[in-house]
Amino acid sequence: MTDRVVLAYSGGLDTSVAIGWIAEETGAEVVAVAVDLGQGGEDLETVRKRALECGAVDAVVADARDEFADGYCLPALQANALYMDRYPLVSALSRPVIVKHLVEAAKYHGASTVGHGCTGKGNDQVRFEVGIGALAPDLDVIAPVRDYAWTREKAIAWAEERRLPIDVSKKSPFSIDQNVWGRAVETGFLEDLWNAPTKDVYSYTSDPAEWHAPDELVITFDRGVPVTLDGEPVTVLQAIEELNRRAGAHGVGRLDMVEDRLVGIKSREVYEAPGAIALITAHQELESVTLERDLARYKRQVEQRWGELVYDGLWFSPLKDALDTFVAKTQEHVTGEIRMVLQGGRAVPTGRRSERSLYDFNLATYDEGDSFDQSLAKGFVQLWGLPSKIAAKRDQRHT
Repeated sequence: MTDRVVLAYSGGLDTSVAIGWIAEETGAEVVAVAVDLGQGGEDLETVRKRALECGAVDAVVADARDEFADGYCLPALQANALYMDRYPLVSALSRPVIVKHLVEAAKYHGASTVGHGCTGKGNDQVRFEVGIGALAPDLDVIAPVRDYAWTREKAIAWAEERRLPIDVSKKSPFSIDQNVWGRAVETGFLEDLWNAPTKDVYSYTSDPAEWHAPDELVITFDRGVPVTLDGEPVTVLQAIEELNRRAGAHGVGRLDMVEDRLVGIKSREVYEAPGAIALITAHQELESVTLERDLARYKRQVEQRWGELVYDGLWFSPLKDALDTFVAKTQEHVTGEIRMVLQGGRAVPTGRRSERSLYDFNLATYDEGDSFDQSLAKGFVQLWGLPSKIAAKRDQRHT
């Protein structure tokens, strides 16, 4: 029986060339797998047909939009996951979903090897291969671009020699990865850190400097899950899509940052994540009302580690699994409504309402009706500061 390789297929130059190249070099049949994560752009049926025209023996298109939203974006939302306190894990979240479908396809088609088009400089090679190793340690991995020093020039020459159905003349000045959670743009003139992004870098968002009338909306959460927008029921996918549209129209979610890659280098990345940033902002605000103080403080530490694990390709790790259990527990009372205003590149909470709120108006008010016993504060302050006071006296004696 002829060996088979399952290839993560995007429809672009590198993975299209990889189909024929793998077949020629290894003698294996190639099965192309494309995964719909709400990235938009080219029709995936067109992508599937291109894979077959490039020599794949079979091509699979998996509609994973709801799976991605419910099983990957939602946990990231509940963890308020922002790598380096800014990046909402756009690409990092998508890789374990793709890995899952690649492994399933490999088992179905009897493949011994999985292929991907990642380079040796990026994080995605780690995310793919560590994920594959966690789900199917018996599978081998092939990465032509990385392992055989493919350049764009080599790939174009290879495609032209074999007359592959790829328009190699349309070279984007950027490397772009996108899905429903956001869009990542890098390379080209962006590699010079002094160069400002131009208008053609952006696609999901409008220029926040352009004036638009403010857009006010109310997001309702039930146990950390967005369930309605302005009173209309939504799935998680619909909530992200609608906020991509509404928040994106006001330039919300634009990020231009230098981040620390897992491989040890720094990289300049431009992101657009209007729906992700608007939802995380609202969710953080609701947690500020419904989470007890020490739980909230500790959760912030967990959030940072959770984001680092996902960024570093460890979605399927034991620690990530354990932290998921902690985060899920914290969401038991994260139920209520957040009113937000979208304008000028910002999503600003202006109202909070929850039956699970820990905010007590009578304790907080300085006006009539104040139920806080201020006479207790003096002794509390004295006891709270006692260790510092004792240490200060000791230091005075020995200086």
